[in-house]
Amino acid sequence: MAVIGLDLGGTKLSGGLFSESGELLFKDSRKLEKRTGDDVGALIQDFVKSLISQANILKITIYAAGICVPGISYHETGCVWAPNIKGWENYPLREKISEVVNKDVKVIVDSDRACAIFGESWLGAAKDCKNAIFLAVGTGIGAGIIVNNQLVRGAHDIAGAIGWWALDTPFQDKFAPCGCFEYHASGEGIAKVAREIIANDKTYSGILGSKTIDEITAADVFYAYGAGDEAAKRTLRTAVTFWGMAVANLVSIFDPEKIIFGGGVFGPASMFIDDIYEEAKKHAQPIAIKKVKLEISQLGSEAVLIGAGYIALKATRNN
Repeated sequence: MAVIGLDLGGTKLSGGLFSESGELLFKDSRKLEKRTGDDVGALIQDFVKSLISQANILKITIYAAGICVPGISYHETGCVWAPNIKGWENYPLREKISEVVNKDVKVIVDSDRACAIFGESWLGAAKDCKNAIFLAVGTGIGAGIIVNNQLVRGAHDIAGAIGWWALDTPFQDKFAPCGCFEYHASGEGIAKVAREIIANDKTYSGILGSKTIDEITAADVFYAYGAGDEAAKRTLRTAVTFWGMAVANLVSIFDPEKIIFGGGVFGPASMFIDDIYEEAKKHAQPIAIKKVKLEISQLGSEAVLIGAGYIALKATRNN
């Protein structure tokens, strides 16, 4: 028995064939190349058909397909909202994939944050945990939350959208498009904060000045930090403060066994895990914070894809 797992990101679609034990039997990817609306749907359909062809070559039968999206997955309808894909305000993704698989193949759609914690719970750092959180920090920020072995979805499938957390006052208009937390401590947020610091410091003459302000990325900030750049240091101190406050809030609300950091920023920000814990201790419920463990994802960039395979396998076991 095998299943298809699909990870739809902002710029790329990755997918693979998984065995029942979680072994990745085959993996491939496609670039979105600025596609929008039904063109993205058509790309996914073609990709699924290619994975089915590969399964036929390997003489394995596909029983289910799981796909994750960067946004909101409406669990009951299989429709999705993906802000990075124009025309996907309520896109019938489950229906589109069902059109190209056998009628007995179950199709499951979920959010990338949900799949990340599912992946870590299945094969990664949260294995054997009943209460765990995946804190995904990449271009944006989200949290996949498992409480008593159940994913927390919320009334409208939006639980875990913590990039919108209000962690600073007063409110500023610049927070409106993405949220206060995400503005300060996501990958894009780190770049924004560094740009602001440099723009407001007329005496700055560090490494980041070799680029125009609009070109500065989070990767540039981490590189400059390693070289002792003061603007980079200030930027990442801010990020650590916000990550620590977020951990404190998650611990105080959910009392998890573990909080697992993943996404493209962790990564290079893994060096700050102890600093984040020290910041969290200032704000968190004092007993709970002493019991939680902060860890870096064991699955890295594969966490979400593995989680997509997991939701597909879970669907076959529930049949």
